[in-house]
Amino acid sequence: MHRFFVAPAVFAQPVITLTGDQAHQVRRVLRMRPGERAILLDGRGRACEASLMAADAEGARFQVLRRWEAEGEPTTRITLYQAVLKGERFEWVLQKGTEVGVAAFVPLICERSIVDDPAALAAKRGRWERIIQEAAEQSGRGCLPILHPPRSFAQAISGTLAAPGSQAEDRHSGDHEVRLIFWEGEREARLRDVLSACNLAQSRHIQVFVGPEGGFSTAEIALARSHGIRPASLGPRILRAETAGVVAAALILYAANDI
Repeated sequence: MHRFFVAPAVFAQPVITLTGDQAHQVRRVLRMRPGERAILLDGRGRACEASLMAADAEGARFQVLRRWEAEGEPTTRITLYQAVLKGERFEWVLQKGTEVGVAAFVPLICERSIVDDPAALAAKRGRWERIIQEAAEQSGRGCLPILHPPRSFAQAISGTLAAPGSQAEDRHSGDHEVRLIFWEGEREARLRDVLSACNLAQSRHIQVFVGPEGGFSTAEIALARSHGIRPASLGPRILRAETAGVVAAALILYAANDI
């Protein structure tokens, strides 16, 4: 069945109406007919099966049939602090990172970032959110990954994030948190060795920092070390900036038996 994320307030209703692009997809792309079913999700771990009642210019109306706790989420929560990249490369990271199982994304502005205009980044937020949502629907995710506002590298290493649209803080700090920064200059600490030294059965909150096209500067690495973030290597081959984070997330989830 096709999957659609809806707002939590809408999800609680007995009849859920999809509008905009989602209604267009139901009506014009999928050409669904009354009686056909879809899975609707609230983005927070709840799902329901619903039957299409009608699809017209006002939207696509679904009758909820049953509800349950959604599946498809890894127990290991990865927050990917990815330096913003030029062109469509950052969008590729959002899409593939969502498919792999990344729980949250933080766009980073680093010393060597080519893209560093906060206003330009803010204008892209709507598109980035749509890419994440479509990837989550396609890949069977039970929750919608969080997209945090862009942050400077210095702000990001503080380790505290304010959840978008909420005054609550999304804190991932704690005794069992792992914070890793991938750097091509690291020669000793391989990811496999770092993960072997961690108790992944308890370390369920993992922060991953990935730099821009030119990599992190030595000053940024030193600053990361001073905040307890461990430099790590992905091996003897240097990966592109858009590849490293997705590969790292996949390897971490594999080591944690989450992929």
